[in-house]
Amino acid sequence: MIDFFDLYLAEDCPYGDETTELLEIQGSGRLRIKSREHGVAACMDDLAVFYRKNGLEVVSMVADGAEFNPNDVIFEAQGDLPTIFKLWRISQTFLSMVCSIASKTRFAVELARKSNPDIMVATSRKTHPGFRKYELKAVKIGGGDHHRNSLSDSILITQNHLDIMEKRVKLRSMRKIEIEPRTREEAFESAPVADVLLLDHYSPQELETLVPELRALNPKLEVGAGGIDLGMISDYAKHVDFIVTTAPYYAKPLDLTSKIRRI
Repeated sequence: MIDFFDLYLAEDCPYGDETTELLEIQGSGRLRIKSREHGVAACMDDLAVFYRKNGLEVVSMVADGAEFNPNDVIFEAQGDLPTIFKLWRISQTFLSMVCSIASKTRFAVELARKSNPDIMVATSRKTHPGFRKYELKAVKIGGGDHHRNSLSDSILITQNHLDIMEKRVKLRSMRKIEIEPRTREEAFESAPVADVLLLDHYSPQELETLVPELRALNPKLEVGAGGIDLGMISDYAKHVDFIVTTAPYYAKPLDLTSKIRRI
């Protein structure tokens, strides 16, 4: 199994820390990562494992899923100063991204559940290469779910698949079969044979009439909406079982800052 933090460190410090070595910095110190804005903590335990693996002591950290406020110290560690200088930048960047994803997810879930307490907000598999493990975890911490983890865990017949299919095949699988129809007519054709329909780029008003008609053809059918503006998620949540979004992955990183002191 790849240790992603080792990869991040090898990328940022492949041959040594030229600056710290030039300044002949030695001894023990303490790192504090502080937030300048409100957020939701995520993947703190993963970062703590990395620090301990490198011989540092984790003094404190905000629990995954807990909220923090501006000026809160969200992660604190101490130990060998040269090691701290190697780790602090990738640590700050990592937390700024995963905490932002968790925060954006929680916002979307809370907004959607104002109109539908049972709605599921799930993210797509459009993660950044090399960061999927933590992006998926941050979504879960924020209260969301995963629409698809990978090509290997689910079946989704997309519009691109439908565009190039040369013949119809019998749809039979141990997994749920999800179809993303290209047109309203195709949605009605797919409803009786699909377990799940993903309806992209419909308005809430269109879904209000379309979804009951589709469920009349297949009472067990699950219906989701995608390609929506998160600002309207509450309007969409009234009419579907789940909403698929990529937005949390591209949330603006939280504004964090780090301070290192000698002890």
